[in-house]
Amino acid sequence: MAHPATDTSRSEDSQIWDELKGAISASSGFQRWRLEKMSGDRQLQEVNLDRQVSLYLRETLETLAY
Repeated sequence: MAHPATDTSRSEDSQIWDELKGAISASSGFQRWRLEKMSGDRQLQEVNLDRQVSLYLRETLETLAY
């Protein structure tokens, strides 16, 4: 049986991710990254938005780490 507090937390996390994903995907930085990546990577065109945003965040954070 699922724990109600855990279900609520997952639901809230999912809602937060959806809102964050929407804001990131609408940003000019993400749009530029996506155009640049898609022009050279046909496989990225088939990747869902969740994965694209995750890849974008990972690359952005790696760049900032330098």
